[in-house]
Amino acid sequence: MKLYSYFRSSAAFRVRIALNLKGLSYETEAIHLVKNEQRSAEYQALNPSCLVPTLIDEYQAFLQSLSILEYLEERYPDTSLLPKNIIERAKVRAFSQAIASDIHPLNNLRVLKYLQNELDLNDEQKSHWYKHWILEGFHSLEAQLQASNGKFCFGERPSFADCCLIPQVYNAKRFKVDLTAFPKIESIYQYCLTLPAFLHAAPEQQADWE
Repeated sequence: MKLYSYFRSSAAFRVRIALNLKGLSYETEAIHLVKNEQRSAEYQALNPSCLVPTLIDEYQAFLQSLSILEYLEERYPDTSLLPKNIIERAKVRAFSQAIASDIHPLNNLRVLKYLQNELDLNDEQKSHWYKHWILEGFHSLEAQLQASNGKFCFGERPSFADCCLIPQVYNAKRFKVDLTAFPKIESIYQYCLTLPAFLHAAPEQQADWE
């Protein structure tokens, strides 16, 4: 199994967490997004979207982080990352999609580069943009976590929701977003970072960390 990844990509971070939680061995191949390695002909043949992550398993390429999580859940079900209850599964998926579809796309690298290169926004304006969409999204996430025990997002075990939340919080902290208004999110983040599966997936633990 091979994961095409970039150390700072939160989408790749999600998949690294899931692979670690499931105890799956994988090889990582770094794709440097800032250097536009994702635009190479070789990589585009694997992933026409020119994005990371791409997971190669059983000679097949799997794209999009949440789709990859779903594949791993079905292909390697022994350590489940979804609750058994259908209602709880729907809640976990909705929470995960709120991050992957509503928050992350507005703040990923290609959007920030567009704001700078095409719209001529300076660093302060980019930071304001980033923080606005983080805060907008985190208010909704915090409201969905009111029943959390403070360890994981939903229930007693990590799920897709935690795989998605931890990278997003990591990025928020990198951009110095004040998370005081989100005690549940902060508590879950701090707890998950005590667990090897999350720690070993962190950007600074990757071979391409710089």
